[in-house]
Amino acid sequence: MKITAAITGVGGYVPDYVLTNQELEKLVDTTDEWITSRTGIKERRILKGKDQGSSVMGIQAVRQLLEKTNTRPEEVDLLICATVTPDMLFPATANIISAGVGIQNAFSYDLNAACSSFLYALTTAAQFVQSGIYKKVVVVGADKMSAIVDYTDRSNCILFGDGAGAVMLEPSTDGYGILDQVLCSNGNGEQFLNQKAGGSRRPPTAETVANGEHFIYQEGATVFKFAVKNMADVAAQVMTRQGLSHDDVAWLVPHQANKRIIDATANRMGVGPEKVMLNIQRYGNTTSATIPLCLWDYEKQLHKGDNLILAAFGGGFTWGAMHVKWAYNS
Repeated sequence: MKITAAITGVGGYVPDYVLTNQELEKLVDTTDEWITSRTGIKERRILKGKDQGSSVMGIQAVRQLLEKTNTRPEEVDLLICATVTPDMLFPATANIISAGVGIQNAFSYDLNAACSSFLYALTTAAQFVQSGIYKKVVVVGADKMSAIVDYTDRSNCILFGDGAGAVMLEPSTDGYGILDQVLCSNGNGEQFLNQKAGGSRRPPTAETVANGEHFIYQEGATVFKFAVKNMADVAAQVMTRQGLSHDDVAWLVPHQANKRIIDATANRMGVGPEKVMLNIQRYGNTTSATIPLCLWDYEKQLHKGDNLILAAFGGGFTWGAMHVKWAYNS
């Protein structure tokens, strides 16, 4: 009997502090109308406080997930943290999250594929469940993007926010769960979307800090064109492989980078706006957390057997899409 990896619960967390477009108008030369019309973003959440890293949000999301699924920490076999903003280079943020929620009988590690990190992590985690090795695997997407955003750069500071979302994966023999995925990458995209310094190529120095090389850099127009084409292509490819028409799809769950990219992907799939999960207006782009936060926000509207198409695009370039058959009613 074939085992699939089913999502059996969702947890989420966003910080209390709300950074509105009106507040950004005081920081950079922009307007609420300009930001909203081009990105769809009205506000985003920011994690404040000393020594507060991505793990703080990840711990909250995983703690909620364990409570909702009635899972004891010692029952978890594996925890993967998808993040581009780890607390530190090592130990892994996944290790810190595991310690924070009392998970001690599992191994844990981080996975970084930029904004596609959560999809990559979900695919990786699913293999451990499908193989029959593990029964309970947690995938958490957590990013503190405010840590690497230059709030004098009006093209980038409007886009990003902080947050975390987590899902539980468990085996199913009823045909629910992760049924297919197409994941891609093209390293030639490095020059268009990156963080230049902080790694082994350009370790931190007074010069790299002074030059702003630890902030996000992107060539927006180029990234936009790649994202629109590739996110739409893989979403359509997964639908074709699975024999799904637009009528069969209950929800598109897109990475929340820009509403225009989301709209283009939905149009290519033939999916109307009523079937598109959207929370970018409240959270902005939380990178690894966008897709699980969508599932968290929309969980009560999901029904057992619903066909979901998850799609993402990120730096690298990385991109992918996934077919998930929802496994439970809330």
